Amino acid sequence: MKHDLKPSVLSPGDVLRVGAVGLRARRARVVLSALGIAIGIATMVAVVGLSESSRADLMARLDRLGTNLLTAEAGEDAEGKPSELPKSAVAMVERIGPVQHATATADVDARIRRSDVVPEERTAGVTTQAAGTDLLDALGGEVDRGIWLNRANERLPVTVLGAVAADRLGITRTGETIMMNEMRVVVVGILEPLELVPTLDRVAMVGFPTAERYFGFDGHPTTIFERSTDASVEDVQAILARTISPGNASGVKVSRPSDALAAKAATDEGLTTLMLGLGAVALLVGGVGVANTMVISVLERRQEIGLRRSLGATRGSIRLQFLTESLLLSALGGVTGASLGTAATYGFARVQGWTAVVPLWSLGGGLAATLLIGVVAGLYPAIRASRLHPTVALHAT
Repeated sequence: MKHDLKPSVLSPGDVLRVGAVGLRARRARVVLSALGIAIGIATMVAVVGLSESSRADLMARLDRLGTNLLTAEAGEDAEGKPSELPKSAVAMVERIGPVQHATATADVDARIRRSDVVPEERTAGVTTQAAGTDLLDALGGEVDRGIWLNRANERLPVTVLGAVAADRLGITRTGETIMMNEMRVVVVGILEPLELVPTLDRVAMVGFPTAERYFGFDGHPTTIFERSTDASVEDVQAILARTISPGNASGVKVSRPSDALAAKAATDEGLTTLMLGLGAVALLVGGVGVANTMVISVLERRQEIGLRRSLGATRGSIRLQFLTESLLLSALGGVTGASLGTAATYGFARVQGWTAVVPLWSLGGGLAATLLIGVVAGLYPAIRASRLHPTVALHAT
């Protein structure tokens, strides 16, 4: 009876064991080859994770600060000359139905010095502004030390310093005095940093009555701050300039401070794209390293290939062996890189006080990329190994 001989087929378990033989025999080379893949994947996972963590923190800050704050500042009139906001601007804005808060600040001609022994020209980069007693309510600001301006002290020679202004003047506690022009003024409060309006961090603020009484303030506000309901922000923004200055709406510049934070997120996206590109380059270099390792492995193991072919291994089995070895090598680098990238994201996010976010798609995409690299890098060495003639392979040295 005639029997047809059929080549045996390796089970998946056998394929994995045979593919892992080369990795165990050359551990140092495997570690160095997998390191290139790991660096690329770690970079990509960490970049995506840190970007998402930063964006999540930004969104949380925007939710806390609110996106319904609008500011209006004096610009230029139709002839290009500087314009000024009317004295009644705040009252006019308050007439808009959805408006919840409306207040103002104004530039005051008062030079700031730490003490009377400091020359007048050394202002430490701190300016003076008049502020309404409801400014912090509109901005969602907080007092770090002392108190804010109120009905009792807004007429007195007292001031509240922004966080940066206090640092520049060397003021660490309330009750100390500074010089405004030639008048000594008591510091009654120091503010927390104002994220939505960071320009006020470098300002010494006094009440409107104080500015008029002691510094010749003319009553024209410089900046109007307005908060409305979330649903009506766009509508209020469209009419705010015309409401403040009906005859010169073009001379009023309206903006939303939260847009600056949103723009920062867009800038971070550009940086993320650049870093992802660098990670892809590192991954490509790692793939070249895997291909080089597999080519050398084929050259060094020609006698093994010849012996297996003589014992009945098919070309397909040889191809599958080396392709599996390449995939295992790439997967080792990919898993290591994903773990390092995740750890880096959580560590950096913890230091920054962010909520760590590592999207699953970045991990899945990174591992898929490593498998693709493994297939591409191992395909040529696997085909080359399968084409070796058993006799030639056995006689190789």
